Amino acid sequence: MPAIKSALLKSFALCALSTGLAAAPMMAHAQATQPVLMMPAPSTLSLSANGEVSAAPDMATINFAVVTQGNTASDAMKANNVRMNAVMASLKSAGIAAKDIQTSSLNLNPQYDYTDGQAPKLTGYQAQNQITVRVNDLNQTGPVIDAVIKAGINQVNAINFGLKNDESMTDQARQAAIATLMKRANLYAAATGMKVKRIISIEEGGPVYNQPQPMMFRANKMADASTPVSSGELQLSVNVSATFELE
Repeated sequence: MPAIKSALLKSFALCALSTGLAAAPMMAHAQATQPVLMMPAPSTLSLSANGEVSAAPDMATINFAVVTQGNTASDAMKANNVRMNAVMASLKSAGIAAKDIQTSSLNLNPQYDYTDGQAPKLTGYQAQNQITVRVNDLNQTGPVIDAVIKAGINQVNAINFGLKNDESMTDQARQAAIATLMKRANLYAAATGMKVKRIISIEEGGPVYNQPQPMMFRANKMADASTPVSSGELQLSVNVSATFELE
């Protein structure tokens, strides 16, 4: 009898263990399939604003060109080289450093006579050498133009004004843009019965200079008088976009 009782106890224990092992995966499965509570997406507001500041420029870049004609390509280039060497010498005499003079383009093109009813006839060649000059003293802008005209420049293409260091001006524009963004965000939030909780993201575009169209003129129309140049004011703008979380 004791042996039978012991066997029965062992059998009961094995059944209990087996039942427990089977129940464990079922409990884990039950836990894994419990529904997950999803939080509602936060309310957001996306806006953009420009910050703009004005300042007087302190430098200018001028684009000049020497244009020459010749019966042959060699003649046109030789004539151009003679004039351009004189122009370079005049810039040096005017105090323009070599690092502030850059060749913009050099072109040599055949010239044709397109008389109606006839095949195009080669009449010669045109050489054009363009340079861009940086003038760091705005008071020298007019005199520099006069000097290069006398030396051989026969085309002045454009004048653009700028700042040698615009970082401080750019930061002012950034601050103005952010101030406008915050004001607008709070206005929209209040209008909808909410308030601004935090800024989620900020993106910047710029800086961009806004100025009148570059001055363009032909040098041969100004050679008899000193060239007046007015720099006016520059407007620098920065565009800032931001996304706000509302609550």
